[in-house]
Amino acid sequence: MKNKKQTEKAHSIRNFFFMLRFIMKHSPFLIFHYIFADILTTLPWMLSNVVLLKYIIDVVSEGRDYHRIVIAFAIFAFFIVFGNLYNTIVYEIYVPKQKEKLYYKLYTAIYEKAAKMDFQSYDDPGFYNDFVLAMNSMSDRTESVMSCARHILSNLFSIFTITTIIVTIDPVSLLFVIACVGIMVPIGRMIAKVNVAKKQAMTPLDRKNMYFSRVFYLQDYAKELRLNPAGEMIERRYTANIFERLKTISPFLYKQCMLYFSQDSLPLTILISFGVTLYMGYKAIVLKEISMGDFAATFNGVANVSSSIFALTTWFAVTFRENGLYVEKFKKFMSAEEKIKDGSLEKKFNKPVAIKFNNVSFTYPGNDKPTLKNINLEIKPYQKIALVGYNGAGKTTLTNLLLRLYDVTSGEITVDGVNIKEWKIKSYHENYAAVFQDFSLFGATLAENVAMEENPDKEKVKAALKESSFEKNLPNGTDSILLREFDDDGLSLSGGEAQKVAVARAFYKDCPFAILDEPSANLDPVSEYSLNEAMSRAAQDKTVIFISHRLSTTVMADVIYMLENGEIVESGSHEELMAKNGKYAYMFNLQAEKYKNQK
Repeated sequence: MKNKKQTEKAHSIRNFFFMLRFIMKHSPFLIFHYIFADILTTLPWMLSNVVLLKYIIDVVSEGRDYHRIVIAFAIFAFFIVFGNLYNTIVYEIYVPKQKEKLYYKLYTAIYEKAAKMDFQSYDDPGFYNDFVLAMNSMSDRTESVMSCARHILSNLFSIFTITTIIVTIDPVSLLFVIACVGIMVPIGRMIAKVNVAKKQAMTPLDRKNMYFSRVFYLQDYAKELRLNPAGEMIERRYTANIFERLKTISPFLYKQCMLYFSQDSLPLTILISFGVTLYMGYKAIVLKEISMGDFAATFNGVANVSSSIFALTTWFAVTFRENGLYVEKFKKFMSAEEKIKDGSLEKKFNKPVAIKFNNVSFTYPGNDKPTLKNINLEIKPYQKIALVGYNGAGKTTLTNLLLRLYDVTSGEITVDGVNIKEWKIKSYHENYAAVFQDFSLFGATLAENVAMEENPDKEKVKAALKESSFEKNLPNGTDSILLREFDDDGLSLSGGEAQKVAVARAFYKDCPFAILDEPSANLDPVSEYSLNEAMSRAAQDKTVIFISHRLSTTVMADVIYMLENGEIVESGSHEELMAKNGKYAYMFNLQAEKYKNQK
């Protein structure tokens, strides 16, 4: 247990300095100004309670040259005003700009790391949790680390300065500080443990509160909350969570109350207020060994040193450990390695080539049961291939393997006779246009959403939108902004319109292969028919692989593969499979009669 605590402490220290190095690398003067401003602001006030007070009392006791008090006040006032001016300039002008630059570097590093990580990493809860923590907390943690460094150095500087002054007056009085620290430190550690335990106990309940907040402020839930009594159900659960929070936090609050009372009353009240007062009062009044100014300076000095030590042993202990835990998550995320490794080949195909799945099996990380088992199929150039089957059959997984979002568990996939693992991932992806079932639109222009890049070819964008049957008239045409994240006048599209934009991406990209996962899911029958016609035209110079539950789309496929429980159970053209009167024919006949009439 002791070794574990020492290891945790060592990790906290390493993580603290890791974050400091990151800050120093990207904003070297930020911490300097942070610390210097704090020292320049707080030290004159602390010294005024010790040095200035002693000087004033001694001058008054002498009964002459009172103008010296005015001069002393003026000197201290100058340093205080200068410190406040410097502090204001630093915190109101310099620090905000430097923080923006620092956070830019921080989140650029996070975004670049996230963009490089492979899709499979998101199936790892540990990686995903680290990613979310890095995204949501690192700006606050960066601020906290800087504040921690500032408090440590400013308190240490104050302790050193005031202790030096006390030593010149009466070094024995420091024994009260030592005794005070001897009591405060272990109590401070107990307070730190209670604070950390309270935070850990409250974290699951905090997460529930965040969920309740999302439910009531996100538009995603707005319709359901207004049309159903779900809001009342969520409110009741929110109320129950609040009572659970009160029940959970109460024992910790009682412990904190007793510990803080013990820390304040025992060392600060008994040792400092009574002990130092009696000891220094005896030396000043009875023995006449020190002046009343020395008495006041020593009393205030010992109190200030004790308070600084209290801050370091209590506040710092909790914050330091907490920062260490968050920074450890950030380090773990930034050091995570990609599971999908790059090959060495780079090639852009000018025309479709053969694709083969050779005895391919795949099991998702953490699962015991394979999603795909012994898949063997060949896709010839320019073919239209349809993947059909019930939910969970493995259709999308098969295309994800082809796109190398995952690597096969066993077997191999070849393109033009070469294992796809041999290619550089970025180069390999340039050969595919993919429209996913869970596609996303971005806060950008319509043209940029189609091209998925800046400065798109407007004529190609218009042609791609026409192919996908997107006919909505927008105020600024293809330059119209979608979504409102970056523009208050951004446009929201219906589900069907958004899907047509996503499909247009496949028509815009010059590449030999197109993968369409449920391309007509949100389309009306007329738009679906138009899309099928467009895909037929697109297939003239591309190999098209599409997944669809609407079997009217599969009628035009050259080859249909019926998947069930991760295996290919039927394959052939629509006519061939209907003639077999097997599982595909059963699924097709279950659907509306109108689909048959579209043949």
